[in-house]
Amino acid sequence: MDERAVRTRVHGAAVEARDPRSGALHWRHTRDGRRPLAVLHARGEAIALWDDGLVTDTDGRRVRWHRALPAAAGWLRAQGGTGVLRPLGRGMLAVVTPRRVTAYRVADGDLRWVLPARQGCAFAPARAVRHSGALLLAQPCAPSAAWTAQLVAVDALGRITPRRRPLGDAVPPGRPGAPTEHPSAEKVVAPPR
Repeated sequence: MDERAVRTRVHGAAVEARDPRSGALHWRHTRDGRRPLAVLHARGEAIALWDDGLVTDTDGRRVRWHRALPAAAGWLRAQGGTGVLRPLGRGMLAVVTPRRVTAYRVADGDLRWVLPARQGCAFAPARAVRHSGALLLAQPCAPSAAWTAQLVAVDALGRITPRRRPLGDAVPPGRPGAPTEHPSAEKVVAPPR
């Protein structure tokens, strides 16, 4: 099936894929007693978020993988699924809940990384914005907290920070923090006399 030939959406208690021109049903996926809150189309498949905190990836014939979101079912029932499923690029999916951001590889549902919210803060999934390959997340904290503490940027590798090490803990050659640099490059070191 050509992935451009279907439109995936939530319809009542099901996730459906329909032909965008004719409206003909290609497939329908349901779970007994559960309701989908959000769906994300990825690689010809649908990644759905359900009201009990389960995330499923299906192609309409079978569920390829599913993952449970810890301690999220109550919040999902009260708030819904707006902004929870976020593509990160490079075949990665971010699942944003108030307590944590969890990244999964879309191909097989493999857990890649987890970022918990800071103490006294919570992520606001509906307020996330994509910009230049990064997902910017609101992380509201106490009113006295600096605004910079209330914004977090992530991508397929995790939290974006200065001099972060990519997965595998290797520093690319020529980047800050590479072994050829002085360990405290920002300090001026006077030559010995």
